[in-house]
Amino acid sequence: MTSNTPVEDLIREKLTTAFTPTTLLIRNDSHKHAHHAPMRDSTSKETHFHVTITSSSFASKPQPARHRMVYSLLKEEMSREGGIHALQLRTKTPEEEGRERERAAQ
Repeated sequence: MTSNTPVEDLIREKLTTAFTPTTLLIRNDSHKHAHHAPMRDSTSKETHFHVTITSSSFASKPQPARHRMVYSLLKEEMSREGGIHALQLRTKTPEEEGRERERAAQ
């Protein structure tokens, strides 16, 4: 059976394997950008993603280092023709996520 979301599936697989996240949300925003000039001739419907990932792998690392970890992992998908064109990241540790939940509950 062939997936309708092979790029998203690959992102999920790689992030899960590398970071063992406690939270992993992947949103495909490609439809919002289909009209942009660089996307007009794209054969892929999976080019723009927003990823929220919580992992203890990010502990003691600043945001830029966390983002580099993810970009490095997805380097091939980002450099391939018809691959990921834009990737928004929200990277957190479980402790940071816990503090956010506490603030939201107040």
